Amino acid sequence: MSENPVQTPPSRRPLRRDPPGARRPVRQRLSVAQLKPPTLTPPQKKALGWTGAVLIAVAVGIAILIAIWDWNWFREPLERAASARLNRQVTISGDLNADVWSWQPTATVNRIAIANPAWAGQGTLGTIDRLRVRVRLVPLLWGKADIRVLAVERPNFKLLADAKGRRNWDFSDGRKKTPMNLPPIQHFLIDEGRLSYLDAQRDVRFEGTIDAREQLGSATRGFQLHGRGTINGAPFRAEVVGGPLLNIERDKPYPFNAEIRAGRTLVTAKGAVPKPFDLARFYMDATARGPDLAELFPLTGLALPNTPPYSVRGRVVREALMWRVDGFGGRIGDSDIAGKISVDTAGARPFLRADLTSRSLDFDDLGSVFGGAPKAGPGETASAEQAVAGRKMAARQRMFPDTPLDMTRIRAMDADVTFKALSIRDTPIKLSSAEARVRLEDGLLRARPLRLDLPHGRVEGFVTLDARKAEARTELDLRLSNSRIETIIPLQFQGSPPVTGPLVGRARLVGSGNSVHAAFAGADGAVTVVATGGEIRKALAELLGVNVIKGLGLLNKQDMTPIRCGVANFDTRNGVMHANSIVLDTGPVVVRGKGVVNLGTERIDLTFRGQDKRFRLVRVLLPITAKGPIMAPKVGVQPGSAVAQGGAALALGTLLTPLAAILPFVDPGLAKNADCAALVAEARADGAPVRSVAAKPLTGKR
Repeated sequence: MSENPVQTPPSRRPLRRDPPGARRPVRQRLSVAQLKPPTLTPPQKKALGWTGAVLIAVAVGIAILIAIWDWNWFREPLERAASARLNRQVTISGDLNADVWSWQPTATVNRIAIANPAWAGQGTLGTIDRLRVRVRLVPLLWGKADIRVLAVERPNFKLLADAKGRRNWDFSDGRKKTPMNLPPIQHFLIDEGRLSYLDAQRDVRFEGTIDAREQLGSATRGFQLHGRGTINGAPFRAEVVGGPLLNIERDKPYPFNAEIRAGRTLVTAKGAVPKPFDLARFYMDATARGPDLAELFPLTGLALPNTPPYSVRGRVVREALMWRVDGFGGRIGDSDIAGKISVDTAGARPFLRADLTSRSLDFDDLGSVFGGAPKAGPGETASAEQAVAGRKMAARQRMFPDTPLDMTRIRAMDADVTFKALSIRDTPIKLSSAEARVRLEDGLLRARPLRLDLPHGRVEGFVTLDARKAEARTELDLRLSNSRIETIIPLQFQGSPPVTGPLVGRARLVGSGNSVHAAFAGADGAVTVVATGGEIRKALAELLGVNVIKGLGLLNKQDMTPIRCGVANFDTRNGVMHANSIVLDTGPVVVRGKGVVNLGTERIDLTFRGQDKRFRLVRVLLPITAKGPIMAPKVGVQPGSAVAQGGAALALGTLLTPLAAILPFVDPGLAKNADCAALVAEARADGAPVRSVAAKPLTGKR
């Protein structure tokens, strides 16, 4: 027997019961006639036919109009739009053509000319014989440009920068703008391009050719720029080669190589543009070598210091208006150099920031920075010109270089540079290390703080160069502290220093001129050195008093005598240092000095006279002289009448009258804590006219 459930016939299914008060929807049945489309009446059919005919006629008319349209109608609107965009008059004297019946429409513009700005005179910035552009239509409808082909035929551009720094290719409204960022270009072609460049400020002239083809000869190559010219009268050659400009992918780096020769300067680079045609960002591994870093100014616009021959390297990275040099290192002269550099070009002037270190600095390499020359002997690095300049300075026995410094370059940039030398060699005095922070702002250069470390003691202070006017003004204020006489004057006498003891000092000078020599030749200020104690060989002390017989008798003895106080003070006016107070008080002898040091002629004329503190039966009292060039003075004895004995205490006291004013100039606590203070007190007790006065201020122009 079947167990299938019994199916209830439809007629017997229970009826759906609606809740009380509910209204059931009324179902409407459509007839067959109602399901048929409405029948158009003859007038309606006639109107629809006319509408279709009109639309077809309009479409055909548009097609015919486009086919026969004179695209030159758009010439003037296009000129106005381009002129407004470039802030420069743009004219189109050739035909305009377009092919719009394609998913990749093409437009061609013939004979384009871009005018110079008013300050550049008559003529054109550049001309293009023909410009052809093909784009994809669909991205263009959404406001995005996808360029399939950009072909430029026979472009000829003449770039000009005048002495004021104005550039005829600057289309901005005076504000800094990021570099060009073009849309993607699949095929970029430049045929028979010409480029000339004239920079009056940097003295650069360049004539070059530009080509960018898919086929150059038998090999597939890409962008090429070749040119020759001059920089400061020296031959200049540039070559830039890029990868094939065919099927470039937006997210695939575009490689390039560059080589620039300017005189004896060689710059090479190998890099890439991460996003092709985005010229605001790229990187390159670069090397540079040449006779002088300052010769890179025409290429970089940076006022780099004069240096001996150099060879440096680093990775140059550009990010919009910021440039960086990562991994910078190499050699300058006989010194190593390393650190990091950045240049911000967003402001009115480039701003250079650098943190540099030298593990081993050859001191004579610094001479080039101030217009001098490094040594030119065996094992030394110097250019041919620097070697000649060094020989001339040596022949003239000059210490201060007279090569004019180019102040226009100093005004052309701003900078904040920190430099450290961990060790220094080949120094005129013993220096162990150095550190300086150099800031340059609107023509005002300040080296502050400036520190030079000695084995004993240190020199620290600041140097300022104000190049904001036609004639530069230099100010220096340097203090010598906690030093030793034997460190500054490294003499040896019978195997040991003849003079030892603590030494302090200060130099404060202000001068004007566009060379180091000119600044010192007209300097005002003061220079003071104080020995606050120590010892001197008795033999040397006796000879300073020109007690010849006694001094010669002590030459083989090692006994020492104390230095109670030694002071040398020079009041400087118009480049001449007048020795107002030179005093050396030792056990047996008091030495006094006078004379001048002429910083303009770089010659000295000093006389030293000693007085015994005790009566000597046999003696010769003659002045000792030091005359001649500062670099090589000659020491001798000046014949003259004998000096009477006696009165040493009174003479010393008279000489020390201004000492209370001199010592605070070097160190405010010196007059109280040094043996010189006791000497002043002793002279006062002996009846000498010694007064305590305030420190004499610097009278140079501030």
